[in-house]
Amino acid sequence: MDDLKFGTRDKRGNWAPNEPLEIAPFWLGKWRKMARFLLDYIWPWNAFHMATTLLYWFFVIPDVEVMKTMSWGWGLYLLAVNAAGIFLFFGAVEFFFYVKRKQETRFKYNAKFPSENPSDVFWFKSQNLDNFLRSFLIGIPLWTLMEVVALWAFANGYHVFGWLEWQTSWVWLVVLTLLVPAIHEVHFFCIHRLIHTPLLYKWIHSVHHNSINPSPWSSLSMHPIEHIAYFAEMLWHFVIPSNPIVMLFNSHSLGYGALNGHIGFDKLEITENTPVDSHAFAHYLHHKYFEVNYGADGLVPLDKWFGYWHDGSKEADERMKERFRKKKERVKAKQQTTT
Repeated sequence: MDDLKFGTRDKRGNWAPNEPLEIAPFWLGKWRKMARFLLDYIWPWNAFHMATTLLYWFFVIPDVEVMKTMSWGWGLYLLAVNAAGIFLFFGAVEFFFYVKRKQETRFKYNAKFPSENPSDVFWFKSQNLDNFLRSFLIGIPLWTLMEVVALWAFANGYHVFGWLEWQTSWVWLVVLTLLVPAIHEVHFFCIHRLIHTPLLYKWIHSVHHNSINPSPWSSLSMHPIEHIAYFAEMLWHFVIPSNPIVMLFNSHSLGYGALNGHIGFDKLEITENTPVDSHAFAHYLHHKYFEVNYGADGLVPLDKWFGYWHDGSKEADERMKERFRKKKERVKAKQQTTT
């Protein structure tokens, strides 16, 4: 495909889309865009996460009686399945688009590939190896541990309001399933903004931000405390009326869904005429500029409301620079008053 029909490339070879990002159209009164928005909302990513959820539920998750007791057996089995699933899913994107480079740099935000830039900030000076090891040695085990605890709690009936059954509460549970991305946006914005405070950023979140040019293995490469805060989103399903399948869908949106913001390409050319939108641009801009787009795609536009939204336009660049300038002035004034 000709990516210049959809965007522009600067002198360094970095690509950006022509159209600036927009928050969800219902916030803007752009009702004619709702049909396209709803299609993108469901297909392909949320449909994929629901498909993996159902596969797990029917073929991986053990019987309720088994889950009533914590045991290494079913916990390690779930860990193995999670690790295999992430390896196949993330690894496929890594292999075809970063190793084989099947579409070269078409639609790639940053024209360079992480393997071309060794750095001392990474284990073994390799972003790919560092990110891979942090994901598989820390991220996936912690994700699995939280899933095991959540499923054990379900099996034993632990819930503020009691777990709901699909037969009697299917309408609400369908609505809740559709609201999972909104729950994610609120949770992610809150914890993400928190770990960008100076002390927490230095000791925790900087690990993830070492990957300025993110790639698939960057998705779950974090400090352990950030992993816990990130996957703690599953706990929402203990304080709102919910069902374990919806909780598992939320879990997969976190685990498998972490890939979306770190693909590094705006579109993936599955075939020559079949591109898949990654929806990665908003989070790529966060990795590029650090202090913008703490949430996701503007489904719940907290970034817009709090002044952190960057839509990729030159106007947004100017607003960001003005915000940074005022921040420096405040810091400078504070230093002067303390000396």
